[in-house]
Amino acid sequence: MTTTETPAAGMTRLPAAGTKPLVIGLDVAMGTTGVAGEGWTDHVHATGRSQHGRFSQQLTGIASFVRSADFVIIEGAAFSKNNQGADALSAMRWMVRHDLWKRDIPYAVVNPDQRIIYAVGTAAPKGEDGARLRGDPLKAVVRDAVRERYGVECEGRHKYDEADAYVLLAMGLHHLGHPLAEVPPSHSRALDSITWPELTLGVAA
Repeated sequence: MTTTETPAAGMTRLPAAGTKPLVIGLDVAMGTTGVAGEGWTDHVHATGRSQHGRFSQQLTGIASFVRSADFVIIEGAAFSKNNQGADALSAMRWMVRHDLWKRDIPYAVVNPDQRIIYAVGTAAPKGEDGARLRGDPLKAVVRDAVRERYGVECEGRHKYDEADAYVLLAMGLHHLGHPLAEVPPSHSRALDSITWPELTLGVAA
């Protein structure tokens, strides 16, 4: 599967060779955005009474995490979903991408299936009864994979958002040649179906 969304164009500079880039994973949402960097997770929770208020809270909170980033990985849309909040969520994602563009921070967009494949090896994991996992049971499998592979515990009310963001972070670092852990081919194949921006190393100071 491939994403039809295009990453930031024309933003190609990473730190000089030998310097590990600062990569941030974002599971963007209207209510709670999961955020992850190497070895940690966090979230931005919007409580504004209006949709515009929540937009503002999310953009301000996300900016506090990404303003110094070298590369950001954002979860894209699950195109099979059709619900009343889809338009607002799409707008939220595009505002985050536009803010990164203004800051000259390159980004890539990863769809949910690609993220799940990288985490557990298949986009449709099944439970013990053989039925396809959905909802919280699916999210729990991804969170468990983050704990087992990376040793990062995602706890609390927003644990699933943070775990999803950590998988996105891991995908970005893997693509840049800095995998956080050994990932089998059944999982890493997800990287091949992502449209990555062209990135080059910066010049050492």
